[in-house]
Amino acid sequence: MSMTERELQLATLNAGDGRKADRIPWMPRLEIWYTAHYLAGTLPEEFKGMRLGDIQKAVGVGKTARTGHVFTTRIKGVEVHERRDGLRTYYDYVTPVGSVSSMYQRTPELDDAGIAPLEVEHFIKTADDFDTVMYMVENTEYFPAYEQFIDFDESVGDDGLPMVPIGDVPFHHFLEVYSGYAKGYLDLFDYPDKVERLLETMWQVNKEKLWPMAANSPATLFLHGAHFASETTPANYLEEFMLPYMQEFADYMHGFGKKVAHHADNDTTSIIDLLRQSRYDMHECFVTSPMVPMTLAEGRKALGDDIVIFGGIPSVILEEAVSDEQFEIYLDEIFDAVKPGDNFILGIADNMMPSSMLSRVKRIGEMAKEQGSYP
Repeated sequence: MSMTERELQLATLNAGDGRKADRIPWMPRLEIWYTAHYLAGTLPEEFKGMRLGDIQKAVGVGKTARTGHVFTTRIKGVEVHERRDGLRTYYDYVTPVGSVSSMYQRTPELDDAGIAPLEVEHFIKTADDFDTVMYMVENTEYFPAYEQFIDFDESVGDDGLPMVPIGDVPFHHFLEVYSGYAKGYLDLFDYPDKVERLLETMWQVNKEKLWPMAANSPATLFLHGAHFASETTPANYLEEFMLPYMQEFADYMHGFGKKVAHHADNDTTSIIDLLRQSRYDMHECFVTSPMVPMTLAEGRKALGDDIVIFGGIPSVILEEAVSDEQFEIYLDEIFDAVKPGDNFILGIADNMMPSSMLSRVKRIGEMAKEQGSYP
């Protein structure tokens, strides 16, 4: 009897009952494609009126199950005010030590695809804003949501393994959310003491509050960190400000029998060796050539045999602009690169897009059955 999708993922992560995976899991993310066509009323006739989970089962793929949570948060002593102006939404955070604000920008194209808006104004605009953000970090409270997760986990069942998002690592969260990439690096030079004090506080708060909340939960696999890139988190900064945190977090979670992953939907060509040192178990939505310089074979070699790659299918090869011949050649290259198939989950980096060809997703499923089964 063949393994279920859940058993396959657990076996691939070495988190199951000791059995080896009997085939390569095929776990494409269909969320963006589904949401865009659902909102536009353009789902294929065969899928009209069906939910995403039903479509995944009909296509013969596992559930990616990324919307479960094991805790909720609240910032004590902070008032949050929301105001809208056309496609812009402003959030004002009022604390006893000061106020900060952020702004999110929507576009009609993002709305049509059901994609979240982009944060274009960040909290830290002046040196005084560091104290306000520090207050928010220190006063963030965590509350377990274990029962809700158990309900979610049961709804996924044997069709997949929940990967629970628990936020970003401190330095990257500072860059992406608190200051913005460009200003964040300038702040590091202009206000090194303030930045490093904030990063130390974020690390300690996570260690005292977030880590135990996740580690003691009923979930197995956690997503902590996303979009690390050769350009925006260069190797020297990743090594100094991110790697020690990632290693300590991974070691802590492993002590509770948990697995940890990084969302690798970016160019990791020049930081891949550091990602190997992170002691993370998996790098998922791992994007490769032609979207970035690194091929799957190169990524596989750099990460070694003991780290799981979840990806391998660049979303662009699902587009009509790529010929059927080119598509088939690429698929052959993928299966050659991952032989014999251990520590690999076949997926799309990052998502099946609205213009992706469903026929190609089905074709990949056929090839996964033909070439992805273990002897």
